[in-house]
Amino acid sequence: MMSAILTVCRKEIFDNSRDRRTLLTSTLLGPLMGPLLLVVMFNVSISRVTSSVDQPIDVPIIGAGYADNLVAFLASRGISASEEHDLASIDEAISAVRNGEEDVVVFVDESFGEDLASETGAHVSLVYDESDTASDQRVGRIRGSIGAYSQQIGNLRLLARGLDPAVVRPLIIDNFDVSTAEERSSILLGMLTYFLLFATLIGGLYLATDTTAGERERKSLEPLLATPVPRSSLILGKMGATAAYMLLSLALTLICFTVALPFMSLDELGMSTSFNLVTALIAFVVLVPYAPLGAALMTVVASFTKSYKEAQSYLGFVILIPTLPLIVAAILNVRPSLALMAVPSLSQHLLITNLIRAEPIEAPMLAVSFATTLLLGALLAYAAVRLYERERILG
Repeated sequence: MMSAILTVCRKEIFDNSRDRRTLLTSTLLGPLMGPLLLVVMFNVSISRVTSSVDQPIDVPIIGAGYADNLVAFLASRGISASEEHDLASIDEAISAVRNGEEDVVVFVDESFGEDLASETGAHVSLVYDESDTASDQRVGRIRGSIGAYSQQIGNLRLLARGLDPAVVRPLIIDNFDVSTAEERSSILLGMLTYFLLFATLIGGLYLATDTTAGERERKSLEPLLATPVPRSSLILGKMGATAAYMLLSLALTLICFTVALPFMSLDELGMSTSFNLVTALIAFVVLVPYAPLGAALMTVVASFTKSYKEAQSYLGFVILIPTLPLIVAAILNVRPSLALMAVPSLSQHLLITNLIRAEPIEAPMLAVSFATTLLLGALLAYAAVRLYERERILG
């Protein structure tokens, strides 16, 4: 039986190697797009964060003449009052921000000087759009600088009364961050597992569709099942070929990530990654059982469809299901445990996150993850075999 399975597997691998669409998907779309998207997206985000820290800001300040000292204080922090605006009221500032003409506007009340001199609260309004993520760094810098000016004035008032400013600070919080640079990088690289799982599944998607629904639609499945080869050997061979393409896609994706990650400017955020060829090899071992599971799952789903197009529609949705536990893990900040290793895809995500954090993988956890994923894959493969043993599979 094993000989028949391997023969069918080799046949499907060689036949589909001539299909440019299958090769393009398994060796280019998944493996290259994920690393490229991750590096470009994070480099742009990191560039926005780091450039906004030291970059000078020009901001319209309505009523700047009422608060010369505040304007000078902001200028010392790289925030200068823009003179290229004709805004004269807070209503005009709101309209300008809402229409996208300005990112943020500072409005100083005309009674600012009097309120400050009388030691009551002087009003400064910050007009901005919370939904505009492109300006949140600028808004944060301006708000923080105005807050620093307010604290400075408060300290001077206390000193004028002969009081130590520490009197109004009964608690001093000392922060001790025990995280390492690798552990901090997992905040950004946590979605790496998503790309790996998606690339693995997409690598076998078209092959799983073509060898099941595709053959049924082309009317080539009936003569194939009429051969003396057991149906179980035929379907297991097809799943073996699908798993082989999935592992090829996974290997290429890991190689691309190994090459691409050093180009991410993580050091500018106090982060680093130890993802290298050894880490990629361990990650490959962790994800190996996921390939037969994915191949069996897609084969079972495709067996219920009657056309190639219908199978593609269903499988396009199915490949998203295994990534749902990753979303839950990210929201709840789930930590690895032996019990969670029984959940396929989630266990692989947690183990690979450990690799990113430069933490060791415990052998019992790896064994449970490996065994449970393979067991579920075997059950789905058994279900696929039983489905193809029915005569209704040809209808």
